Amino acid sequence: MRVVFMGTPDFSVPTLQALIDSPYEVVGVFTQPDRPKGRGGKVQMSPVKELALKHDIPVFQPLKMRLDGLEPLRELKPDICVTAAFGQILSQDVLDVPPMGTVNVHASLLPRHRGAAPIQWAILSGDATAGVTTMYSDKGIDTGDMLLKCETPVLPEDTAGTLSDKLAQMGAELLIDTLRQIEAGTCPREKQDEAQSTYDPKIEKEMGLLNFEEGTEKCLNRVRAMSPWPCAYAQLGEGVLKVWRAKAAEGCANAIPGTVLKADRKLGLIVATADGAMELCEIQAPNAKRMDAKAFLLGHAIEEGKLLSEVRI
Repeated sequence: MRVVFMGTPDFSVPTLQALIDSPYEVVGVFTQPDRPKGRGGKVQMSPVKELALKHDIPVFQPLKMRLDGLEPLRELKPDICVTAAFGQILSQDVLDVPPMGTVNVHASLLPRHRGAAPIQWAILSGDATAGVTTMYSDKGIDTGDMLLKCETPVLPEDTAGTLSDKLAQMGAELLIDTLRQIEAGTCPREKQDEAQSTYDPKIEKEMGLLNFEEGTEKCLNRVRAMSPWPCAYAQLGEGVLKVWRAKAAEGCANAIPGTVLKADRKLGLIVATADGAMELCEIQAPNAKRMDAKAFLLGHAIEEGKLLSEVRI
C-alpha cells in the first residue's frame, strides 16, 4: 500500500517512524515550510522533515496544501494518506486524491477536544483520561468518522510535554493497527456525536497568565498544561515570573488571591489562591535561569504580604 504522510512537530515523528518500520511504502512526506526558531531566529526544518530525509523519503513543503501541494500529491499516486499534527486544513480536492481516504491521528478522545491543542486542553479541563483517536478526515476540523481509540490516565504530574510523548507513541501503534484493519476490511467506523463535541482554540502565549482567583486546582492545571510552551507565568512589577512547576499548599483562603504568603528558603514560595494556596516550586525570574524556588530565595528577597503583581525581584 502506497502511503503519503503529512505531519510536522515532534508528536508526528513516532507515527512516521512506525510507517517506515511497517510493510507499507511511504512514497512521500508533506510538512510545513522551514521557519525561524529560537532567540537567534535560525531557520530550522521540522522534526518530520529530518526523519524523512534520514530515510531518503521525498519531502514536500507547500505553503498551502490546496495550492502548491495538490499536484505533487497527485503525482505520488498514494493509496491512502496519513496525517498527524500536520498544521494545515485539507481541502476536498486534497482529500479526494487517495482512493482509500485520509486517516488522521488526533490526540484526544473524540468528539471531545477537537482543534489544534487537544493535549493542553485535556489538562486545562481537568480530564481524568486522555487518548488518541484515528479518524477519516473530511472538510471539517476533526469532524470525520472515528475508527479506533486508545486511552491513558492523566497523571497528577503530567504536563503537556510528558502527555504528548505518551500519546505520540500510542498514536503510532494505533495508526498501524488502523491501517491493517482498513486493509482487511474489518475496521469499525463511527460517526461523531455532535452533542458531545467540544472545539478548543489554539494555545496563545497570553494563556499562560495565572489567575489566582481561579483557585488552586485550575491554577495547577494551567501550570501543567502550559509546559513546555508557552509556560505559565505570574505578573511582576517589572516583568513576568515563569512558573514551571507548582503544587498545592496550605494557606489562608481569606487572603487576596495572588498574595505572597511565604517566601522562605526553607518553606518555599507560597501564594494565595481563591480557595487556598499553591507553592511555586520551580520558577524563572526575568532575565534569569530556570531554578528551584527555594534556591532562588537564597539570594533574592520577596516581600511577604504583597500581591505578586507588585513584587519586584
